[in-house]
Amino acid sequence: MNILNGGKHADNSVDFQEFMVMPVGAPTFAEALRYGAETFHALKKILAQKGYATSVGDEGGFAPNLKSNEEACDVIVEAITAAGYRPGQDITIALDPAASSFYEESHYNLSKSGQGRKTSSEMTALYQQWISRYPIVSIEDGLAENDWDGFKSHTAALGGKIQIVGDDIYVTNTQFIAWGIREITTNAVLIKLNQIGTVTETIEAIDLCRKAGWNYVISHRSGETEDAFMADFAVAMGGGQIKTGSACRSERIAKYNRLLEIEKELGRAAVFTDPLKKG
Repeated sequence: MNILNGGKHADNSVDFQEFMVMPVGAPTFAEALRYGAETFHALKKILAQKGYATSVGDEGGFAPNLKSNEEACDVIVEAITAAGYRPGQDITIALDPAASSFYEESHYNLSKSGQGRKTSSEMTALYQQWISRYPIVSIEDGLAENDWDGFKSHTAALGGKIQIVGDDIYVTNTQFIAWGIREITTNAVLIKLNQIGTVTETIEAIDLCRKAGWNYVISHRSGETEDAFMADFAVAMGGGQIKTGSACRSERIAKYNRLLEIEKELGRAAVFTDPLKKG
């Protein structure tokens, strides 16, 4: 659940595009949604108390002018605790820096926060520091879409600890995903049905991930509608992860509501598990 926005999704001082919470400790989807929604509203109160704006970005996450990129993680951990949950056990953090958006001339320019230019290895070192400080379990697009060598080193350094998701680097294209699997460029793929174009091609992309033992995340797009097919598709594909925005805006809520309906329809047959736990 995307609860705090930056980058090109918000006109603020945060370089990274999405800060999300993953309710991995919840026993059911309904409870997971409650975990996320309560954390989202706790975050709103905390931001207001700190004097930050509580308007939302185009995927429903808050978009305050924070003092640094790190403060985004600080306030999220604070919100998780304020909502009555345990950071790292009940709820973890997932990032989508969307690094292609700040990649310039072979460097990553963290200009919005004033942190300057960094190489691929320096970005990986930054993420390593964050992982040691915060309950981060997944990073999507931590490097730019054409930085294949950087991604390979990035995954070698961090992939044993967390999920490394490729989005812009693969664009749900089976040829790119197959290359990524051979090169171990990431260990997970973001799946966007309307990016590759057909349900058949999307399933082919997912099958590649399954055969490689990779995770896959069914994802919305920034320009969404209230069509909820993605929720049914996510359950049918059995990957255990869906990315569909925040706990506000009707085009995001529509998917969560459909997932609630599916869980109720399945009854005892419904299984809600943490896909990041192997074995």
